[in-house]
Amino acid sequence: NTRLRAHRFAMGIKAALPRYELYLYSAVLAGALIWAGSWIVEASSDNVNRKAFKESVRPGWHYFGRKMDVSDFEWVMWFSTFRNHILFALTGHVIFAKIFTLLAPKIGIYGCKHRSLIFAVYGGLAVLVTMGWTFMALVVSHCIILYSVALVKKKWMCFAAGLSTLASIKLEPYNSWQEALVTGSFDLQDILFYGGCGFSIMRCMSFALENCDRKEGNYTFSDLLKYNFYLPFFFFGPIMTFDRFHAQANNTQLTRKEREMWNITTKALLHLGVILVVDVFFHYLYILTIPSDMKLVNKLSDWCLAGLAYSNLVYDWIKAAVMFGVINTVATLDHLDPPQPPKCITMLYVFAETHFDRGINDWLCKYVYDYIGENHDKIFKELLATVCTFAVTTLWLGPCEVVYIWSFFNCFGLNFELWVAKFFSIPPFSIMEEAMGEAMSRRIRGVFNAANFWAIVLYNVLSLNSLEFAKLVGRRIIFKGFPLSTLSVLLVTYCGVQLVKERERQQALLEDPDPVKQVDGAKEKAE
Repeated sequence: NTRLRAHRFAMGIKAALPRYELYLYSAVLAGALIWAGSWIVEASSDNVNRKAFKESVRPGWHYFGRKMDVSDFEWVMWFSTFRNHILFALTGHVIFAKIFTLLAPKIGIYGCKHRSLIFAVYGGLAVLVTMGWTFMALVVSHCIILYSVALVKKKWMCFAAGLSTLASIKLEPYNSWQEALVTGSFDLQDILFYGGCGFSIMRCMSFALENCDRKEGNYTFSDLLKYNFYLPFFFFGPIMTFDRFHAQANNTQLTRKEREMWNITTKALLHLGVILVVDVFFHYLYILTIPSDMKLVNKLSDWCLAGLAYSNLVYDWIKAAVMFGVINTVATLDHLDPPQPPKCITMLYVFAETHFDRGINDWLCKYVYDYIGENHDKIFKELLATVCTFAVTTLWLGPCEVVYIWSFFNCFGLNFELWVAKFFSIPPFSIMEEAMGEAMSRRIRGVFNAANFWAIVLYNVLSLNSLEFAKLVGRRIIFKGFPLSTLSVLLVTYCGVQLVKERERQQALLEDPDPVKQVDGAKEKAE
């Protein structure tokens, strides 16, 4: 965060552009999105009956008379097949907590003080009923191992034990052996097993590392169980670091902010609306199925390919935002302040802000990236911090070829940004930038940010679709499409980046009406 703030102040985030220029950018961007969208709609309509689409494009809502893209298992799982099961579990959590709150005073118990225990009791029972006693025993054994190591108060031992435990559910043959312990068979079992074990281990590591920082005494094992078995976060995240959860869950002064319940209701209705809109779009835009058919993809236009790559990342953000949004709504009802959904890909033009799970991102930043990189202004420290961060991320995602490639390029992108910033901060470049003025500096930086945006898209779309699709998009836009497709896509992206910068400028002015003093201070801090 320190590096990002300094980077933004240094690039003149508060420099304004003429209003008519921003109107022009808006018109160009809107026209380009409509144009690219029309290509995708046409490709979807013309190829709906392709043999390759048979499994992933199936009859949808009969009101539209069109088939629907159902290739994303997670979306179907969350909002179709297992929707009622998930809603039942989360609703039960809310009702159980509310009933206890009402009954606690009558039986002489201070409900606010023990609410984290009640959350854990319900969560533990729900996990036990859903997954069985062997899974519960496996998760508790992970907790016991990492709690025992936490008592030593050596961070390197906590990391070693935690990462070894995480590797045991990510690497063969250890993961297959542990999965075989879980009896029963249902469609959701694999997802719940790996999600429950993975997030549980990350939470236990957070507990252990926070215990190392505690100066006097140790947290109790019951503190770990109450933290780990909070049901809304248990299977699907997001991860809330132990220090934040412990402070909020044990807060006895429970009050609602003004219009908080109204905001919670509004967000819940907004999530419902987004789910419906996405389902409607899936009847017209087969953005997930088309990239899997490389024969078809090779015949598509450059604009269609660019639109597909961009829309896949936007959809992945929407999916994460809705999934975490539903969970966060329940957590907010419990008087918690959970990690917010990730930032939309449209708003990203620097690798320093790129993430698709804010909980994991916060965990990595606190315990790895910021811990090693400190102020993120030293090249070698930053390199070590990013390598360690993406090494842990690779293990978290599950080591394989695609994850290795994804980690390498994103690690490189994060460091390359710092190298470029360092290079252009020395004379004569710094003198030239000061001479040209902040508005022109913002325009020139926008050109580089536009190229950086597509680097982010290409580096991340390979993990969402396939390496072959990412290579084809890059080859068509950068090489075969040069100069027309390359420059036109960069022009549209430049317009989008400037609109994002304008939004950030307005937010910066609201947070800090006096730009001069803060800019100078941030520059001195960065230097």
